[in-house]
Amino acid sequence: MLLHTLLTQLPESDWTPFWQAEIDKPYFTALDAFVTEEVNTQTIYPAAQNIFAAFRTCPADRVKVVILGQDPYHGPGQAMGLSFSVPDDCKTPPSLRNIFKELAAEYGPVPCPHNDLTPWARQGVLLLNTVLTVREGAAFSHAGKGWETFTRAALQYLTARGTTPLVAILWGKPAQRYASLFRAVADRRPVLVLESAHPSPLSAYRGFFGSAPFGKANDFLRAHGQKEILWQTSTR
Repeated sequence: MLLHTLLTQLPESDWTPFWQAEIDKPYFTALDAFVTEEVNTQTIYPAAQNIFAAFRTCPADRVKVVILGQDPYHGPGQAMGLSFSVPDDCKTPPSLRNIFKELAAEYGPVPCPHNDLTPWARQGVLLLNTVLTVREGAAFSHAGKGWETFTRAALQYLTARGTTPLVAILWGKPAQRYASLFRAVADRRPVLVLESAHPSPLSAYRGFFGSAPFGKANDFLRAHGQKEILWQTSTR
């Protein structure tokens, strides 16, 4: 099965105990069968090697901020396994363009912005979606197949680790359904949950713009003695 193979090929990391605990559960077996069939019969995003990129790029013990979206971009050449991120040579999708607008409203124009948000991930920002695959041209087409259970298990594993401060930025209603996972551990680690509308053009003006998530996250991290995220970084 595709997902089983991809997970067992990931480099050993502090995420390994998480996926080892999930990989043989009935829901994951069913999810794996579904995604494998989809890959064999449809065009699916992201490319198989990037489905678990969020875990490969950001070790669990380094996570300071979780940015949780909905599902991957469903157009060619966009999805790369990190929520909202696309390759630098890809046209900026509307949701990412709005993210940059909000960032500029807080910090001023972004110098040489990169569509590839890997620099955020390397600083401890887990860029995750509630659903990790999608059929071409069909947003949320892989919802309800088991990914939500996998994502919930990943976030439960993450929040249970350590006592360091953690910020959850939840954009859109599917992401906001996971807010309770973060609040449940607030008695033993500092937690900030920031919920707003999704940055897509359909909803950005209904609460995303003006929500100031980047500054709020950094204020929280700084107040708890943690290094801030360089949101405007222009390095890869």
